[in-house]
Amino acid sequence: MDAANSLPTPPQGTRWGPSAGWRLSTGQALLACWLALVLLAAVRPLALPDEGRYGEVSRWMLLSGDWLVPRLNGLPFFHKPPLLHWLQAAAMALLGPTAWAGRLVPALAAGLMLGGLYAAARRLTGERLARPAAWMLATSPAFLLGGQYINHDMLVAAWIASAIWCFTLAFLLAPATADAAPHAGWARAGFVACALGLLTKGLIGVVLPGAVLFIWISVTRRWRQVPRLPWVSGVALFLAIAGPWFVLAAHRYPGQWAYMFGTQQFTRYTSGGFNNAQPWWFYMAGAALLLFPWPVLMLVRQRARTAGQPTSLGTADDRRTRETLWLCGIWLGTILLFFSVPRSKLVGYILPVMPPLALLCAAGWQRAVTRWPALTRWFVGLAAVPLLLSVGLTLGIGRLTAEKLNPGVAQALACQAGPNDPVYLARTGSYPYDLPFLAQTQRPLIVVQDWPKLRSSAGDSWARELMDAGDFEPAAAAALLPTPDALTRAATQPSRWLLTGPRAESDTHADALARMGWHATYEDPRWTLWQSAPEGPEAAQHESLPGCHQQGRHQRGP
Repeated sequence: MDAANSLPTPPQGTRWGPSAGWRLSTGQALLACWLALVLLAAVRPLALPDEGRYGEVSRWMLLSGDWLVPRLNGLPFFHKPPLLHWLQAAAMALLGPTAWAGRLVPALAAGLMLGGLYAAARRLTGERLARPAAWMLATSPAFLLGGQYINHDMLVAAWIASAIWCFTLAFLLAPATADAAPHAGWARAGFVACALGLLTKGLIGVVLPGAVLFIWISVTRRWRQVPRLPWVSGVALFLAIAGPWFVLAAHRYPGQWAYMFGTQQFTRYTSGGFNNAQPWWFYMAGAALLLFPWPVLMLVRQRARTAGQPTSLGTADDRRTRETLWLCGIWLGTILLFFSVPRSKLVGYILPVMPPLALLCAAGWQRAVTRWPALTRWFVGLAAVPLLLSVGLTLGIGRLTAEKLNPGVAQALACQAGPNDPVYLARTGSYPYDLPFLAQTQRPLIVVQDWPKLRSSAGDSWARELMDAGDFEPAAAAALLPTPDALTRAATQPSRWLLTGPRAESDTHADALARMGWHATYEDPRWTLWQSAPEGPEAAQHESLPGCHQQGRHQRGP
């Protein structure tokens, strides 16, 4: 019996819901949700530190023309591979170096995740599960919030999901025999998705799909099909896509593999010395909230049925649907367990489980409406709850993050400094990730600190990021990461700028800077902008930094 036809039909007159009677096609409706995501991505400022950090790395890649090496403050930044920055730099080349242009990349990745869920579930389980699953994901905070955030999480989640779906389709669309050759085209697409995942965030782009599929193949007893995968062409595609960058980067920087795979992935996974320590249940709660309110439907059990009566999912004789739901359970459990092991946890890491969780929730929904048909009328209202919540959170988060941003001093710097003027930063305890992006600086900041002392004491912090980056290019680091005595020399040279905390924080420090020859040109509750020796008359007409707004382009500080 066909799985879709075995499901109950909603009451006549139902206008919106996971069943027949849509005025818009499912594709059009999901596109509307994606456009809502793009709109939400345009209405809030940068969120620190990630959006300032990764947005600036991508902007600098475009500005410098160095597409091989991601750079933070001009120094090699090998925490992650470069695919996100390639895509964001390309978006900024087309649309300008703005936060919205950078957010289009995770938004497109969210669209890929959503479209992949709907297309795969429709082929594997039928429209009756695919449609509500897609709607649950499309209106969720996972999609509407996670899809507008500038970092690697949504992009790698989309590649992980795509890889699992492609290999699953390769197995389940093959003839129903124990040793049938998997579908070669879908299998090759899976190898490509793994390569792109590796290029996005490293080993998890391969390890997580591999672990999920290994367990699923074992449970469904499909090992006889595995040797018949297109291994030669698939591995060749994988190496052709992912291999060149790793080879070139390692040739230029011999320690790059050890740092990226060893320190930033293996050590970060196994060690407890990194930030964001959370309890073991953090990701279970996070997954439930990211797909709120639908996970409660997974608690609904199938009502007892009489002999010969089909189940509400139509799986009595439908092996493909049954194996797909087994896959979703394995997918959900494996990745939840994997990320729950380390102490360091961030909610975005759990995005790869959203597609299987949505499909399991859709199965729970169908069981629920079989028992209580009137629930069908509540679907739109339930879907509106997370949608409205996501809109509210976007606006609220924007207000919270705005307090951490530095638009005032960025505007002052952009309008007073010239594109080639050196800018020094001598503020202890923080690094303004957003300031180079907002001011559109054309040169890296010269970050003044007691670096020998910080090397022995800095933990998982911005200072450690810059020191690690500087270790790959010691000569550049010597110029960009000097000790405080550099301020004395810089004060005697024209067209130098210095950023410190407010003078009220340390009158003694401010007096020392004034004696060196620095004089303040801008001050707000968080920052003071200082200028070195007076500029010559020819500098009065210099071109301001691109971050200077048009209305303030020729304004000078007090």
